[in-house]
Amino acid sequence: MKNTNWKIKLGIILIVVSIPIFLVAFLIPFLDFEAKTKVTVTTSLFIAAEVIFWSGGLLVGKELFTKYKAYMNPKNWFKKKSPTDEIEDIS
Repeated sequence: MKNTNWKIKLGIILIVVSIPIFLVAFLIPFLDFEAKTKVTVTTSLFIAAEVIFWSGGLLVGKELFTKYKAYMNPKNWFKKKSPTDEIEDIS
């Protein structure tokens, strides 16, 4: 069990770290650099964020990754949970 515990923690950290990297990519076009540099840096940040995100997803496993992915989806932010959803979350 200890072997998988660090993998899950590392996976969650990687998923969380990918979010600021992704958000920083949106700030690059507003900086005072050449257009070629902006495109290169922005593309690199998007690719890095995706690789880090999916690496974390592989480490946490399918069930936990699916749960966090649904949690991060804006469509699900304001949905009211039914009592059966809460029972499933506990187990």
